Amino acid sequence: MLRIVETKYGSVRGIPAADPRITSFKGIPFAAPPIGENRWRAPQPLKPWEGVLDASRFAPISMQSIPGLGTDIYCREWHVDPDIPMDEDCLYLNIWTGAKSADEKLPVLVWFFGGALQWGYPPEMEFDGERIARRGVIVVSVNYRLNAFGFLAHPELTASQPESPANFGSLDQQAGLKWVAENIAAFGGDPENITIAGQSAGGGSVLTQMTCPDNYGIIKKAVIMSAMIRNPYNGWGIGIPATMEQGEKLGEEFFEFLGVKTLAEARALDARYIRDKFDEFFNKTHKMFTNVIDNVICMGDPMTRVAHNEYAHIPIMAGCTADEFPSVIEASSREEFEAKAREIFGDKAETFLAFEEANRVSAAGYAATNGIEASAKCIFLKDEANGNGGKNYFYRFEPDIPGWDNPGTFHSVDLWFFFETLAKCWRPFVGRHYDLARQMCNYFTNFIKTGDPNGDDITGEPMPKWESYSDKNRSEMLFTANGAVNRQNEESDYIKFMIEHISTFF
Repeated sequence: MLRIVETKYGSVRGIPAADPRITSFKGIPFAAPPIGENRWRAPQPLKPWEGVLDASRFAPISMQSIPGLGTDIYCREWHVDPDIPMDEDCLYLNIWTGAKSADEKLPVLVWFFGGALQWGYPPEMEFDGERIARRGVIVVSVNYRLNAFGFLAHPELTASQPESPANFGSLDQQAGLKWVAENIAAFGGDPENITIAGQSAGGGSVLTQMTCPDNYGIIKKAVIMSAMIRNPYNGWGIGIPATMEQGEKLGEEFFEFLGVKTLAEARALDARYIRDKFDEFFNKTHKMFTNVIDNVICMGDPMTRVAHNEYAHIPIMAGCTADEFPSVIEASSREEFEAKAREIFGDKAETFLAFEEANRVSAAGYAATNGIEASAKCIFLKDEANGNGGKNYFYRFEPDIPGWDNPGTFHSVDLWFFFETLAKCWRPFVGRHYDLARQMCNYFTNFIKTGDPNGDDITGEPMPKWESYSDKNRSEMLFTANGAVNRQNEESDYIKFMIEHISTFF
């Protein structure tokens, strides 16, 4: 087993995972600490160390709201530890590998966690990489700066460091990705077979990285979970970057909230003070710090760039849970609803209203549409029209999720299944859930290995065939209470209508 590995910066010592055939390396630095003068700078080069670095524990998580203090579903699900170490010195990554020698050239997964770019961390219990590593994939989870620490923009930053004025969290992700490309061979990995994946804001981060030309030669495949988010009625979407000017104005507003006037003063503040003031700022204004278009790492709206063929031209797996982010036309009366529909759809409004009549979910929630499903399928069809078809796979996660809270297939619940970590969850999962998780993790790792999710189950029997999504073969994989079910050309006319309409926003 590879328990001690020599990286380009020094030796690291890992420990056996629960399965001793897997070695886990936790808390490996990939850049200099982003503290002091390095606060709000691009990640700086890592200095080599002497001796053997102990990589047996996770490094501190990024500065953010203290986890585990709330009563919401995510505090019940995995943000359970308010005492988890937290520090501004946070640029570390974690590796799970089953390689016995450095020459095995195993495929590599680089994982970016979600949390709206404000919260989240690699040590979340659902992200344990051991089950994926047991399938012959090296798993790397990368930490990055969040909220005001990771995504502040300000006129003084733009003037003083135009080469990297903003998007520091995205630059952290890129630095981690480049570290993997340079060092993963020593862990038994293949630097020529790297897949990047993420969920929610992590999936949005995948979109950002795969549409940055500097990364095109590194990334070979992408998995985007619950992140292609557009409202099919108005084109609004989570993850659409702000302009630099908008970001700078928000930064000026935050500096005023901090009680400082200059960048030097802000860099001199205690990190916990900034964290606590960000919490106050968010609770008061509901404004968050996210990517801005800097033409360094963020070249524009990533989904639009994919639709316009401005990305790394790699296979994509993408999908959604059945219940997340439903889009509706908000109206207080039927008359208002129909008026808004006619304004949105123009001469196609009567067609929409006829579909809506058949798809209505309630008197108050007219025609709920899963915007992620419509958006992802739209992007896949545009990608096919651009000459890149035959390699994109769509899924929909719709099993029963047990628990006293009757949560439905809420945003992020599928992570327990893709990582096959259900045993860490408090929910009373039973055999069929574990069977589904095994299938989903199989599909996930097969795609990471080859760009094709298909293959045999552990039983030796082939899993249900998952065809790629195309105009002539509207194939989708449904992850149901009874396991994986492939559906082909059974898309409703309503969904087809919404896919066509949402394409007008790209």
